[in-house]
Amino acid sequence: MRVVEISAFGKPEVLRLAERPQPQPGPGEALIHVRASGVNRPDVLQRKGHYPPPPGASDLPGLEVAGVIEAGDPAALAEAGFKVGDRVCALVAGGGYAEYCVAPVAQCLPVPEGLSDAQAASLPETFFTVWSNVFDRGRLQAGETLLVQGGTSGIGVTAIQLARAFGATVIATAGSAQKCQACLELGASHAIDYKQQDFAAECLRLTQGKGADVILDIVAGDYVAREVECLAEDGRLLIIAVQGGSKSSFDASLVLRRRLVITGSTLRPRPVAFKGAIARALRERVWPLIAAGKIRPVVHRAFPAEEAAQAHALMESNQHIGKIVLTW
Repeated sequence: MRVVEISAFGKPEVLRLAERPQPQPGPGEALIHVRASGVNRPDVLQRKGHYPPPPGASDLPGLEVAGVIEAGDPAALAEAGFKVGDRVCALVAGGGYAEYCVAPVAQCLPVPEGLSDAQAASLPETFFTVWSNVFDRGRLQAGETLLVQGGTSGIGVTAIQLARAFGATVIATAGSAQKCQACLELGASHAIDYKQQDFAAECLRLTQGKGADVILDIVAGDYVAREVECLAEDGRLLIIAVQGGSKSSFDASLVLRRRLVITGSTLRPRPVAFKGAIARALRERVWPLIAAGKIRPVVHRAFPAEEAAQAHALMESNQHIGKIVLTW
């Protein structure tokens, strides 16, 4: 099979097309004939040597795929309601940049009616991540306010739509007027251009001084201090990436007085049972909304697999709105 592998750690050009044997599914697994692979920020970190795959995972990048079930554990497939030939998308711990990929059946989801392979491949990584953090860990409720940092990232476009669909008010940050407009079109009530405005001051102004109930942060670094300042009482700060740096200094007395929760998580190393529980929640509560057109995948651009380097370069440019996908 054709794969995209990391020939050495470095710039996008280190990604190269290669040939490898097809993987074989084991107990509880499905072999997917991949039609499209999602491109995510962790893939970029892995390419640079900063995010090694967990033990037992493929060394190939790629955390989400969409395609057709080629083979697999018959009992596991039957229990999940799948059969050979079904179109699925799946979250994987690695190996997604390939024409064939093995995925735990528990982490597979049916492709919602009407979606292309590229659209389906854009779903798992961000939907699993947002659901696990915003709704499970962050306990976002209808009527609350969610502040989304990086509203036009893959995570951002998913968080805006999910939060809006479940009755929350969304404030999003983005780095240009065009991106702010995109956030509004996706369902954010307000969009803050963080290059022109102080997001913390604007968040407090927009909430009449109350602050956001939940903040989804992909930046960390010096953002954390400002986020603590604009959290509401009993607010929850969810850190899921550290693009702005891993070191933070903030006023701990605000955490005490306002009963704040600061938490974080990474999804990739979590066990199959944990991810399977998220998949079941998504299938029950979110997939019907996608099928009904109330939530839509946002694919900025699909590249042929042989242009993986260009796909990574686009991601690092931060010029995209939504997801980037490879097609096979």
